[in-house]
Parts: sequence; C-alpha cells; structure tokens
Amino acid sequence: MSTTASDPLAALGSLPGVPDAVDSVRKAVDRVYSHRVMRRRSNEVTAEAALRGSRGSAALAGADWNLEEVRRRTDFSGEDEARTVGAALRLTAEAGQLLSVWRQSPLRVLARLHLVAAGGATPDDAVGRPRLAGEAVDEPLIEAPLPSAGEVAGRLEGLSRLIIAGGSAPALITAAVVHGELLALRPFGSHNGLVARTAERIVLIGSGLDPKSICPAEVGHAEQGRAAYVAALEGYTAGTPEGMAAWITHCGRSIELGVRESTAVCEALQRGAA
Repeated sequence: MSTTASDPLAALGSLPGVPDAVDSVRKAVDRVYSHRVMRRRSNEVTAEAALRGSRGSAALAGADWNLEEVRRRTDFSGEDEARTVGAALRLTAEAGQLLSVWRQSPLRVLARLHLVAAGGATPDDAVGRPRLAGEAVDEPLIEAPLPSAGEVAGRLEGLSRLIIAGGSAPALITAAVVHGELLALRPFGSHNGLVARTAERIVLIGSGLDPKSICPAEVGHAEQGRAAYVAALEGYTAGTPEGMAAWITHCGRSIELGVRESTAVCEALQRGAA
C-alpha cells in the first residue's frame, strides 16, 4: 500500500468505484439494523452472525464445513480441519473484547489474535510475534510472494501508525486495507488468513459501522469463492489504483453478502423458524 496523500486511507476513497461501494455498504448495513427483529433479539442475530462468519473464515482457510456441522461439533481438536474451525470460532469470540486495545496498540491485538488462533498448536516461541528471517510460513491458500521479515516489520509499524492516528476514511476502506495488508504480509508463521479476517471484523465493529457485529464479511468472502478472493488480493498486492479499488469493492461486496445472511436470520427469527 502506498500513497502520497496526508491521509492515505481517505485518499483511497476517490478511486473509481470505491465511493459507490462505500455508499452501497452503508445503505445495506442501515437496512439490516432497522429490521424490527433487531429491536428485540439483536443478541441472537449477533450470535448467529458470529457462527456463520467463523464458518466462512474457516472455509477460506481450507476447512469448508457445512454450518450445521460447525453448530453441532463440540470437539475441535484432532484433525487439521477441526483445529482450523476451532481457531476461527475462538477468534470471532475474541474480536469484540479487543476494541479498546486495538485503537491504542494494533500490534498487541494482532499478537493476541495469533495466540488465540494457534491455541497451543504452534511452538511457543513462534506464537504471537512476527516471523523472523528464515522462518517458514504455513499459509498454503495464499500464494502471493512472501515479503521479507524486515519488510513485514516496517509495514506493520506503518499500518499501526495509520490505525492509531485515525482519519476520515470510511470503515470499509480501513477494514479492507487492514485485511489486505495482513494477507499480503503474512506476518506470522501460521493462521494469517484467519487473523486478517478477524482484524477486518474488529475494524468494522470499532468504527461504528457494525457495532453489534451482525454483518459477517467472512460469509461474503467465502460465498464469492477462493478464486475471487485470491484474484482481488492480487489487485491489492499490485498496489495499482485499479487493483486497490478492486480489493476494496470486493470487501464491500463481502459485507453486503454478510448483511444478506443476517437479514435472512432476522426473517427466520420473525417467522419463529430459528
């Protein structure tokens, strides 16, 4: 990510297609928040969105389980896919607890997210810290060139400064950049995709766009498919205006699909079917 603007995230808002995406996301989120079910049963919608978002994030990490299996399962130890689903569920549960820390120290939050995701499955000295020179990264579904450990450290620090400084960028843009940057960097030895999507969720909640966490972008990322996800990420890593716009609009569409999912949940609750 590079730009010469004094408010670099806000500057991305002028890219072709991005203003429309920002407006479309805001309208979609406003519609689901105005649903009559949200006045009485918002906690149920939040819980269901968390479950469905976790399932979507795990699917993009290679564990594409159906929703009922995720709902039914209680033991997420054992095989790799079960551990991936368990990590996604733990991260979603953790996201809402880290909002105040995120605004002050994003790097501490990222370290915590990696610790939660690893859940003891990664050697202790590699958990919760950016990878060192020569250390391998286990992230088979993301095939973009891997930045060096030195580049990772510098770009993480830059991302942290942007988040702490705040700015006027819409939540969609900030969330998309945080997500894209973490996927591009893969700062940890494992679970980078899960951590990146959780960080996106934290931004959407903390920005006030989705304070009740009922718009699971992870659902939309999974619904659009891994191929589209990887193609959009390639646009981000290319750093061109067109590529950045494509990634931001892809993330916007993912939020809208998450809204559609939660709207269906609201309708089911209203009918007494959920």
